[in-house]
Amino acid sequence: MLLAPLSVGAQQKKIIWSGQEQPIVTALRGLRGLPDDVRAKTTKQLALDIRGLPTTPNKLTLAKELANLSTEGDFGHDTLQEVATTLADALKEQPDQPEDPYLELATLVRYEHVKASLDNPKFAAAMSKLEAEDRQREHADFTLTDLQGKAWTLQSLKGKVVLVNFWATWCPPCRKEMPDLDALYQKYKDRGLIVLAISDEDAAKVRPYIQEHNVSYPILLDPGRKVNEAFQVEGIPKSFVYDRNGKLAAQAIDMRTKQQFLEMLERAGLSGSDQKEASRTASHD
Repeated sequence: MLLAPLSVGAQQKKIIWSGQEQPIVTALRGLRGLPDDVRAKTTKQLALDIRGLPTTPNKLTLAKELANLSTEGDFGHDTLQEVATTLADALKEQPDQPEDPYLELATLVRYEHVKASLDNPKFAAAMSKLEAEDRQREHADFTLTDLQGKAWTLQSLKGKVVLVNFWATWCPPCRKEMPDLDALYQKYKDRGLIVLAISDEDAAKVRPYIQEHNVSYPILLDPGRKVNEAFQVEGIPKSFVYDRNGKLAAQAIDMRTKQQFLEMLERAGLSGSDQKEASRTASHD
């Protein structure tokens, strides 16, 4: 999930890393370049390595950065649990922190279904904040125009399964999930699947990228970020799936694989026969 360029890289000019920390920083910066199976193993080991560091502000910075990177795909529940445990332990050691790291941990717990033992009012407040945001998304609506000039209104699409995806051209995990998302859209659009991808960038930047990569699902523009703000979107990519009754059925806090997207669509009521066929497709791709 990206808010801006990687915080470890962005802060490297300001932070003095110890000899024990520097290899972890280097590994974090290289995670996105690893094959998924190697990345899963490396992420899990980094969680253990960070947990073994002395208690310093740098330790919490590294734990939070690893948590941020660990949800970009499907690296296994055990890996995510180690990441969450590392971040929770760092917060126990240094509890006097702003909201941000507590929200990072709460996000893992609420949406990735890991456990965290943290008796702290800031963590409880973070969990409550996420619950409130979900209630707001449940009744969200918007009207935005796509690159072809067509207006789309979310609440008018009842009867369809709608996947709302927030993305940007500068976001590597956003770009990585787009081919899978496009393949699913092509296969299931005639069965009621609509994908609405929302960018807060200008058309002059978005249009060439979409044309170059032959993305076929609708690309909606939100240059004023009103819809981003309505959905409480700060980091991207994020995806929300609404069922045929307009109910929020599933959501993703970060990049998803094809199989993860399929599981979200199943929770939104994609028929059993469709799901079986989709699963076979995913297993052969």
